Amino acid sequence: MRTAKVNRSTLETQITVSLNIDGTGQTKINTCVPFLDHMLDQIARHGLMDIEVEARGDLHIDAHHTVEDVGITLGQALAQCVGDKKGVRRMGHAYAPLDEALSRVVADLSGRPGLVFEVPFTRARVGEFDLDLIREFFQGFVNHALVTLHIDCLRGTNAHHQAETVFKAFGRALRMAIEVDPRAANIMPSTKGTL
Repeated sequence: MRTAKVNRSTLETQITVSLNIDGTGQTKINTCVPFLDHMLDQIARHGLMDIEVEARGDLHIDAHHTVEDVGITLGQALAQCVGDKKGVRRMGHAYAPLDEALSRVVADLSGRPGLVFEVPFTRARVGEFDLDLIREFFQGFVNHALVTLHIDCLRGTNAHHQAETVFKAFGRALRMAIEVDPRAANIMPSTKGTL
């Protein structure tokens, strides 16, 4: 099993993430940000990863630091899980629909952080959750996982549906990218010889 446990403690947040990328989609998540919990559950279920997150943050200010730092910590855990990346497929892609909404995510375990985020949310908030923070979550993730992500919401009128399709597609694209390719055991998926 490819597993990691990462603790991150700052003056703004205290976060523990446990990740098993060869799991079955089990979760134990408590960030004190219910919409984020719901989105992290989508990653686990669709990515077939077991994810545990315990987070406490300065929510008396807003959810920004908590959401961003969960993304950072999850990225660090993923980087530990995939190690040198020998034998993995490296790239993955997925489309995910939810009623009228449709999103596409393409992931590359490139060793280079990069984020293209084209998600025209139809409103600014879902309940109390500021949808701007979704980009911050993914920016934190790519910076520390050293992954390139292209995230596009192709259509949608319901902002909750738009967000959920992004996280479902992300989970499935990541699942494909981290999958061990039986034809490429111990082969580095790069002409450079390193990622």
